[in-house]
Amino acid sequence: MSDQDWDPAKYEQYDRDRARPAWDLMDRIPAHPMKNIVDLGCGAGAQAAALKRRWPEASVTGVDSSLAMLDRARTDNPDQVLWLHGNVARFMPEHPLDLVYSNAALQWLDDHASLFPRIAGFLSTGGVLAVQMPHNYDAPSHQVMRTIAEQAGWSADLSDVRRSDPVAPPDVYYDILRPHVSELDIWETTYLHVLEGDDPVAHWTKSTGLRPFLNALADDAEREAFFERYATALQAHYPKQADGKTLFPFQRLFMVATR
Repeated sequence: MSDQDWDPAKYEQYDRDRARPAWDLMDRIPAHPMKNIVDLGCGAGAQAAALKRRWPEASVTGVDSSLAMLDRARTDNPDQVLWLHGNVARFMPEHPLDLVYSNAALQWLDDHASLFPRIAGFLSTGGVLAVQMPHNYDAPSHQVMRTIAEQAGWSADLSDVRRSDPVAPPDVYYDILRPHVSELDIWETTYLHVLEGDDPVAHWTKSTGLRPFLNALADDAEREAFFERYATALQAHYPKQADGKTLFPFQRLFMVATR
């Protein structure tokens, strides 16, 4: 964890479960022709490559701030998509876009009241914005990491990390986006993931929500101690079932808007 970049192998540990919301979002995108497509926060590139397969004549660009993720994307899909290293918050397309797709990325950015209208402004007339973000920040998986971060020994190092809920309720996004689009569909889904192994919820979050906490600590020993305390505390909230599996409810927010 001393590397501040994302770990594609760790992120893909639960790839089947993580990918399901991405495909559910993609299924709700209208089927009309697309010429210019951008995947904001493309990660390892599976969804951007799928968008290219769905619209083979389109120009598809995947944008991500993680060099490690983009290296994986280029390895797995070398010729299909333009992979662009950059800050998603500062991305500016050269041409109007027919589709902006973003799966589990925009929750890392602040000031959604400005961000979402800005991204909607990238769209051509009839263009589509399709977004999915985790909306489970009041779940034990996140409450416990914030609680531990406030404890003695951690609070000084982690004082700048403890974001409580970067994703607003659905009605907030309706009010933010509705003046900028002609159609807007917003919904939430709670997935019940069935996980195997010991401390699977802790290992799930280690590659996502827990990363900022671990990366802010001084060394590997500190990071390991924080993770062990976190994993132990989660056991009471996510016990193993009779068959040895662990159930992990995970709420996500979706929106598909047409300009």
